[in-house]
Amino acid sequence: MSKVEVLDAVRDGSGGYKVDIGRGQRIGRVSSEWFSRPDDERYLSLSDLFASVQTRSQHSRTRTVDSAAVRVEASRDNAERLSLVLPGATDPLAPTHWSFGQIAGLIGAPATYLRQLPASLAGINLQYGLASHRAEQIKALETDNGRMELRAVTGPDYGRIYDHELVAAVQCIAGNGTGDTRWKVPGVLDWSTGIYNPSVDVTKHTTTLYASDRDVFLFLVDDLNPIEAGRLSDGSPDLYFRGFYCWNSEVGAKTLGMASFYLRAVCQNRNLWGVEDFEEITIRHSKYAASRFAHEAAPALRRFADSSPAPFVNGIRAARERIVARSDDERADFLRKRGFSKAESTKIIETVIGEEGRKPESVFDFVQGITAVARDKTHQDARLDLEAKAKKLLDRVAS
Repeated sequence: MSKVEVLDAVRDGSGGYKVDIGRGQRIGRVSSEWFSRPDDERYLSLSDLFASVQTRSQHSRTRTVDSAAVRVEASRDNAERLSLVLPGATDPLAPTHWSFGQIAGLIGAPATYLRQLPASLAGINLQYGLASHRAEQIKALETDNGRMELRAVTGPDYGRIYDHELVAAVQCIAGNGTGDTRWKVPGVLDWSTGIYNPSVDVTKHTTTLYASDRDVFLFLVDDLNPIEAGRLSDGSPDLYFRGFYCWNSEVGAKTLGMASFYLRAVCQNRNLWGVEDFEEITIRHSKYAASRFAHEAAPALRRFADSSPAPFVNGIRAARERIVARSDDERADFLRKRGFSKAESTKIIETVIGEEGRKPESVFDFVQGITAVARDKTHQDARLDLEAKAKKLLDRVAS
């Protein structure tokens, strides 16, 4: 049978794939986004998402002004209403919750305390801070969206990458994100059967396309084209899918970043299971951020989308075939030489025995044991340290 025929053969009657999620990393970043987003931040397609954030951008303008020239006004009719008038502007701007915190941070004032004060008192404090602010200039992002708002206040060298620019870069490879290309909103793992079903309707509940007034987050997978990288202990194929997520904040709430990886499944809560070969890049919104996005981040996304999985598959297969220990002493010695304590080494070996029914022998066995132990770590630093060691082992075999 050809490779394609093998992959077609493992699909069950519903069109899903049997996967082994007991291997690799579990990553909860997408799940955190999924849990925290209200319905009005969830989009059913990249087209809808792009239209929303582009419209917002079209109604926005940026200006750099002297901080001392900003005038703070408190409403006489509403004790909670505060606005700012920028030099050269005729209309007052209502600060958003986010931009109010940015202003307070720039002048070294506690935002939480200022929010509790009547607008007149908060305005006096802000006005004094802006007048005596050492940084002589600020960059303001203002939006006329039916109401004049001040969406962001940053330093003058802030390199803004607009949210719609990131969404447009994703659209170049993913179209609408709903199946018109190979990249789409993910399916769902059935825990009772271990079957991952890639064909799930995109709804407010299942979507992984998000945008708020301060950020965007997108997660897509290529889950209709599984990749086989070796065989499981029962002889069935070990299947992976390609995936990536990316994020940005045009108002300074987050860096711009993207992560690419191979994964075995996505569950209903949008946790990523069986993740391997995780790579991440971030770009701070510094002076040359826009240039870095154009010449580094966007091309990296296209390269991953168009790249062959052969290096990943070959690396996994090489790790499976590379036997590094056949005795208990060799197993302990292999791990101790790579920085694992005696207790950690014992735990890793016991984990492999418990999950595989045999002692670890290959590099791949040890990597899976290390990542399984990492999943149980409650402290992020400890988990990331173990996952980095596992990745280092795989990289050495593949190189």
